[in-house]
Amino acid sequence: MQTSPTTPPAPSRRRWWRALAALALGFGLLGGCATLDEQQRKWIFQPSDRTWWGGLAAAEGMDDVWIEFTSAETGEPAKLHALWLPQPRADAPLLLYLHGARWDVRGSAHRMRRMHELGFAVLGVDYRGFGRSSPALPSEAMAREDARAAWQWLAQQQPDASRYIFGHSLGGAIAVHLAADVADEAGLIVEGSFTSIPEVFGTFKWGWLPLGPLITQRFDAASRIGTVGAPVLVVHGSADTLIQPALGRALFDKATAPKRFVLVDGGSHHNTNSVGQAQYRAAIAELFGIGARGDTTGAN
Repeated sequence: MQTSPTTPPAPSRRRWWRALAALALGFGLLGGCATLDEQQRKWIFQPSDRTWWGGLAAAEGMDDVWIEFTSAETGEPAKLHALWLPQPRADAPLLLYLHGARWDVRGSAHRMRRMHELGFAVLGVDYRGFGRSSPALPSEAMAREDARAAWQWLAQQQPDASRYIFGHSLGGAIAVHLAADVADEAGLIVEGSFTSIPEVFGTFKWGWLPLGPLITQRFDAASRIGTVGAPVLVVHGSADTLIQPALGRALFDKATAPKRFVLVDGGSHHNTNSVGQAQYRAAIAELFGIGARGDTTGAN
């Protein structure tokens, strides 16, 4: 597949696949639960303060936001960096954007701008260990805590606005857990995501190895999405070779109505949001009542 200005180069598309595949080989070489857990966190998150080149231009003009709190997980002060893209309209719906592995939030700035075009004011946050957020080795529990802090920041900015949660790839699992934990979300959107890390691993070359019980960072979205009390939109690219479309469909099947599954023909793990923009517009209008099929100016 050829790359595009909004698609990371091919090596980055395969990096998470290789990292999780190495998980299987690494299990036999690691000693001690702590070391095993740390290695999984490194392989799954691939935390970095870098972004791919296409994200730098897309992030230009976004406002820097700092979110500070004391972590219940570590007992230490935490500081998150986020990018904020508001709407001119004060009553615009708010969207918390949760990114996936490897790149910092700037790498998702192009997706944030597309969601902004559909009428949302968008906050994209870096978990600890990414970008300019507090240095740390992320974990599933820490990322969920970071997402909750960003969610609360949005509520403080515009208490009367409806708020939505968006997660891409690994961020989709974090988004599902956040939506299941809170009671004030207006809707949930996940793109290119999955049911759980063990089931993702099962689709890889070494997936036949019985290593599921040893995976500590499980990101079990399938067990939580059925408790989300808001409409759910699951989007997947038909050409996603990193996270198979069947995993996105299986996640959708676990959700309760109202819900909608959108399969974007030809969409990869990285360009589905671009290729499927028209389908996104129609789906959010139908499911959430935001905008209209031919209108990208904002909410009704």
